[in-house]
Amino acid sequence: MVENDESNNVSRFDVSSKFWRVFLVIVASFLIFIGPTYVSYVLSDVLNVHYVASIVSGFALFIAGLLLMWFLVKKRIIT
Repeated sequence: MVENDESNNVSRFDVSSKFWRVFLVIVASFLIFIGPTYVSYVLSDVLNVHYVASIVSGFALFIAGLLLMWFLVKKRIIT
């Protein structure tokens, strides 16, 4: 019978790896700063989405960025 050794299993999403830490910080900053400004502009002016819908989507991206940043601070990836 084969026993599962949990210490040998490598997860795909290892937050402690340097790549994922840098990637998540870049995504969080993108969502916080570019999401509410440029995404709202592109939705409103370029794609002709209603203004309120573009502002709500920008606010949702801002909240998602803040939640991701909170997760990174909570896991002590960002000190």
